[in-house]
Amino acid sequence: MKAVLSTAVGGPETLELSELPDPVAGPGQVLIDVKACGVNYPDVLIIEDKYQFKPTRPFAPGGEVSGLIAAVGEGVTKFKVGDRVLASTGWGGMAEKLALEEGRCTKIPDNMPFDEAAAFILTYGTSYYALKDRGSLKAGETLLVLGAAGGVGLAAVELGKAAGARVIAAASSQEKVDLAIAHGADSGVVYPRGPFDKDGQKALANLIKEACGPNGWDVAYDAVGGDYSEATIRAAGWNGRFLVIGFPSGIAKVPLNLTLLKSCDIVGVFWGAAVARDPAGHAQNVRELMALYAEGKIKPHVSERFPLERAGEAIAHLASRKAMG
Repeated sequence: MKAVLSTAVGGPETLELSELPDPVAGPGQVLIDVKACGVNYPDVLIIEDKYQFKPTRPFAPGGEVSGLIAAVGEGVTKFKVGDRVLASTGWGGMAEKLALEEGRCTKIPDNMPFDEAAAFILTYGTSYYALKDRGSLKAGETLLVLGAAGGVGLAAVELGKAAGARVIAAASSQEKVDLAIAHGADSGVVYPRGPFDKDGQKALANLIKEACGPNGWDVAYDAVGGDYSEATIRAAGWNGRFLVIGFPSGIAKVPLNLTLLKSCDIVGVFWGAAVARDPAGHAQNVRELMALYAEGKIKPHVSERFPLERAGEAIAHLASRKAMG
């Protein structure tokens, strides 16, 4: 089979298209004929050894896939050959075949395209866990989403709207804000590109406060980090919950006195670890997400498609921050 491998630490240009023996489904595993692999920001980080997990090289990036069950290993009870599935892989997805534990797989309906299925579980799984389990988002509350046109950000917009929240989309261009509004956001704000000096921080905080209104936000979904985090917390409402999702703009240093003045929480969101620690809770969330998809309330926005041999270009496109969805 063909696979795209990371053989050395570096950017997308270091990836190599290689031929490998076909994997075999071991006990408790299924063999998937991969039809599509989602490309997400962790793929940018994992090949540079900057992600929470550092797999042994050589490895294929690609944290989520969809495809058909080609074989089942001893003891597998949930799946049979021919089943259509999506799977959370962590890495290894940029390959033509993949052997994986059956617990990482979920059956998908016949009317769910493979490309949408491969862009589903990491983005919506992360954002649903963040908003429901960590942020306790309620109907009628105000949700601010930073990086609202990215994969997890756009998922958060849709899920926030499905939960009955007032959703404000924040992004770096009007085109990105418009995309988020098309996916359900009530309004949006275009923020300037950082980094910011003290006056720039203050101006950014005022921009966010104006977008949220006098009562501020109840839940902030921060998939950007850097200088944007402190400015966002300055716009918090009373008892607000600030969700730490990712750091493409760098890891923020936040004055903790802001949490006292706002009586707000800073809440970490580590979806991958949560899945491992609470598989039953994850399974319930997946069932609820599939129901939302069936109702038409959420739908992955697949903006670009690449063949396997151009996987490095796909990751580079995402790293450029020009990608949407």
